[in-house]
Amino acid sequence: MQEAHEVDLHKWPTLIDPVYKSKEHYQQLLGQHVTQLSELQQLFYATNRYAVLLIFQAMDAAGKDGVIKHVMSGINPQGCQVFSFKHPSEAELQHDFLWRTTLDLPERGRIGIFNRSYYEEVLIARVHPALLRGEGIPDEPQHEKAVWHQRYRSIVDMERHLHENGTRIVKFYLHLSKDEQRKRFLGRIDEPQKNWKFSLADIEERKFWKDYMRAYEQCLSATSTRDAPWYVVPADDKRNTRLIVSRIVLDTLEGLKMTYPKTSAARRRELLAIRKRLSKG
Repeated sequence: MQEAHEVDLHKWPTLIDPVYKSKEHYQQLLGQHVTQLSELQQLFYATNRYAVLLIFQAMDAAGKDGVIKHVMSGINPQGCQVFSFKHPSEAELQHDFLWRTTLDLPERGRIGIFNRSYYEEVLIARVHPALLRGEGIPDEPQHEKAVWHQRYRSIVDMERHLHENGTRIVKFYLHLSKDEQRKRFLGRIDEPQKNWKFSLADIEERKFWKDYMRAYEQCLSATSTRDAPWYVVPADDKRNTRLIVSRIVLDTLEGLKMTYPKTSAARRRELLAIRKRLSKG
């Protein structure tokens, strides 16, 4: 596994100067990005050489759902799938920790989006060790740190394998401040249409904020590679977050060598023959 570069999230801002000048300017910029993404997705689908996997990880209320909804709003549903991963089921726990997400990897020509992912197994499982002990791992290492090192290595190896076989992986950590999370939780209580998005468990998890930040720091440090990079995106300003993410997705697609399939001479003759028949009514 590559040498890790230590990430200190205290040095990464959760709020930066906006790239938009007003709400109207934001809507204009996002609309341009969505239109470009739609056009590139058609080319991406027609080229049928690559797959793209977008991974979103964050603390609760960081805006993952909103980013996916707004940034990918112009994407043809036939060429894009979103998967959300909660706690593993009993059946999923009978397999290795990468099994359940592997089933949902995108095929060539399609964009896959993981709203949470296999990274939960080195984040929430690290903050709550009881979850790890419930996974029935054989020959559990004497030192718990060895488990995380092994899982980081498994993830990096898998992502390298996917890249070499045409899947481009882009990973987003939406970096939210604890105070902004508190404000958004209060909003979920005060707005009836958002009550369903809030539970007492969300408050309980805030007690482990420092543990989660440390788990994220170690995860980002160990698993961000040239072929499958992590992007730490400031998340206290939802509009800014969406514009940053959409720009990165655009850059990813634009960086691929994509062209529409060329029409052969035989195929061209066939199309001209069809046109001739259609012209006759």
